Amino acid sequence: MSQPELNQALEAILMVVDEPVTELVLAQITEKPTEEVIAALKELAAGYEEQGRGFTLREIAGGWRFYSHPDQAAMVEKFVLDGQQSRLTQAALETLAVIAYRQPVSRARVSAIRGVNVEAVMKTLLTRGLVEERGTEPDSGAILYGTTSYFLEKIGIRSLEDLPALAPFLPDVDGLDEVLATLTE
Repeated sequence: MSQPELNQALEAILMVVDEPVTELVLAQITEKPTEEVIAALKELAAGYEEQGRGFTLREIAGGWRFYSHPDQAAMVEKFVLDGQQSRLTQAALETLAVIAYRQPVSRARVSAIRGVNVEAVMKTLLTRGLVEERGTEPDSGAILYGTTSYFLEKIGIRSLEDLPALAPFLPDVDGLDEVLATLTE
């Protein structure tokens, strides 16, 4: 493996790690002597700094990892707090509305109300911290879900009582219990 190939390999590995990686691990993966890997890492780090890149390669906590350049901290903060807030899909918004108005509610009930499988959407909402587990349904043992305080904060209300009334716009969802009972029999 040539020096450019070693550099590429190190960059590729370091690009996907979520915690610092030791020189020893990098040497084992690249099948190069540890001293050669250390020299390559130091050369890469110096090169990035010399080029004025938006990232740095640093040795932290016994390992190496890419970090955003400290000079770009304000821009990164702006991106994380404002720019990265990707919008929820229509499916996620609909699922979130069902949970907000019917909580605590099981995934099966949300799926029945929406008429589609909500497995992936529920994972997204859980990951984003908008919903959380709220115990289990006594009869079926199904996990119940509800919204979080982060959800309230994001939509700008103090409590669920501040949600607008939806009754005039919804079909009779109270009859859903009978429909669900026939589906599970």
